[in-house]
Amino acid sequence: MARGWESKSVEEQQAEAISQPHRKIPTSPEEVKLQRQKEALALSRQRVIQQLEQARNPHHRQMLTTALADLEARLARLG
Repeated sequence: MARGWESKSVEEQQAEAISQPHRKIPTSPEEVKLQRQKEALALSRQRVIQQLEQARNPHHRQMLTTALADLEARLARLG
């Protein structure tokens, strides 16, 4: 039984690897830095969106909306 689960997991992993688009692997230190900045901004954006969904205070919601707009603008500048 354990072997069946193991092989199914491997099949799922292979299917996911095939279905996901290939990402360019950064080669230079600048590309690595840029990629990390993008990932950090995307995570911050996701966290702000979650907080915005739960916020009830209008002033807090406005602050989060402003922060979200700033994060999206910064992401757009990075490309």
